[in-house]
Amino acid sequence: MHAVWTITQKELQSYFDSLIAYIVLILFLGFSGFFTWLYGSDIFFVGQASLQGFFSVAYWTLFFFTPALTMRLLAEEKKSGTIEMLLTKAVTDRQVVWGKFLSAVILVGVALACTAPYVFTLSKIGNIDAGEILCGYAGLALMSASYISIGLYASSQTNNQIVAFLLALSIGLFFHVIFEVLAGSFVGFTSQLFALLSLSNHFDSISRGVVDSRDLVYFGSIIFVGLFLSELSLTKRNLN
Repeated sequence: MHAVWTITQKELQSYFDSLIAYIVLILFLGFSGFFTWLYGSDIFFVGQASLQGFFSVAYWTLFFFTPALTMRLLAEEKKSGTIEMLLTKAVTDRQVVWGKFLSAVILVGVALACTAPYVFTLSKIGNIDAGEILCGYAGLALMSASYISIGLYASSQTNNQIVAFLLALSIGLFFHVIFEVLAGSFVGFTSQLFALLSLSNHFDSISRGVVDSRDLVYFGSIIFVGLFLSELSLTKRNLN
């Protein structure tokens, strides 16, 4: 666990040293704040104590930001050759993958924590549904963790950051949009299967304040598969 945390700290430091963290935080807060309070949902105008507008905006904002966070995690080290140096040290492939995964998860967590004033402001407008808000944030966290695991796998497949970004975005697009569209285009079992694979269906369920074990299993499965494939990619590289 010490090795995992050491790698996590190293990656977090590199995020802030390269200004990536500041850029992501500013853009995320800028987009979410503008579309939550000024344009679109306009909470002050509607007068409802609900953050559903913010969750809808963040649902798309984080979809594009997470590949940007993960594209460099392994691709950059493979390009510079430092991945071989890292893997020859007393760390396992799994520790490397988990350390880099946690660094991106923590950065997204910081971004979400920076929106805490939204909740405070909303509480001054009216009575808030604490359960709904907590579930909404939980849904964003689980969604982000899922896309981070996908982005990490994409980053493990190439030494080009742009390719890693586009690959992660392409894979995520299926879960984010395409499976939902396909579910509406078919009937019966096929429709149910695509609906089950659609991330938006599971996110909507949690963000409405309904915690279903099937949703947790769904997000947990994506995270597990993404991290497993990332580790497998590193293992194959070592064998070669």
